[in-house]
Amino acid sequence: MMNDTHRADRRSWVESANAPRSDFPIQNLPFGVFRDWEGDDSPRVGVAIGDFVLDVSALRAGLFEGQARRAVEACTEPTLNALMELGPDVHGALRARLVQLLDAGDTSSRRYVEPALTRIKDVEMLLPADIGDYTDFYASIQHATNVGSMFRPDNPLLPNYKHVPIGYHGRASSIIVSGAAVKRPAGQTKADDAEAPSFGPSRMLDYEVEVGAFIGRGNSLGETIPVALSRDYLFGLCLVND
Repeated sequence: MMNDTHRADRRSWVESANAPRSDFPIQNLPFGVFRDWEGDDSPRVGVAIGDFVLDVSALRAGLFEGQARRAVEACTEPTLNALMELGPDVHGALRARLVQLLDAGDTSSRRYVEPALTRIKDVEMLLPADIGDYTDFYASIQHATNVGSMFRPDNPLLPNYKHVPIGYHGRASSIIVSGAAVKRPAGQTKADDAEAPSFGPSRMLDYEVEVGAFIGRGNSLGETIPVALSRDYLFGLCLVND
C-alpha cells in the first residue's frame, strides 16, 4: 500500500539514493540478508539504500520504539523469517522508521546510522529466508496461451483455465540467490537418428522471468486464508528466473 514513505519529494542524506536512475531511492528500501567479507561475515538483515546496504541488525535499539522496536529485534536473526511472521503492521512500522532515519531532514540520527552502511559492491547477498515450501502458479493468461499454442495450435487456451487456479509444488531446495552458479541438470536426450536416448548434462538453458511472492505468516492445517486478508500474509515481492 502506498503511504507517506513513498512520497515523491523525499530525499535522503545518502546522496547516491537521490540519483535519478537509482534502483534504491529512499522510497524503495527492499529487505535482504547479506554478509560483509571485510568485517563480520555472519548473515545479517539489511535494506538497500542508494549504493549501500544498511545493516539493520547493527542499529541501536534506542532509535526505535513500539512496533518498530519489535521488528528491529527480529532483525537480529540470520534470516527474514522472524520479521516476516510479525505481519505487515509491524514490519511496516520498521520501514516507516527507517525512512525517517534516512531522510535528508533528519540530521540528529545520522551519526548513529551512517556507521551501519556498507557499499553494495563489498557485500555478498544471501538467500533472505529459510524457504519451507515453494508453489509455482500458472497465473498469466498470455503465458498459458503462448505455451498452449505450441501443443494445441487450434485450441491454445483450455476452457477450464479461467476457472481453475493452477498451482504446483516446486523444490524449495532448488532456490538459489541471484548470481549463484547454476549446475547443469542431467537427463535423457535422444538424437533423431539414435536408437535409444542417452544420459548426460543439459546442453541448453531455458529461462522464464517470474514474480516471486514471500508469504510471511503461516496458517493452521486446513485453515483457509480469504482473499480479502491476503495482504496480511504477503511480505514482499522479488524477481525469479525459473
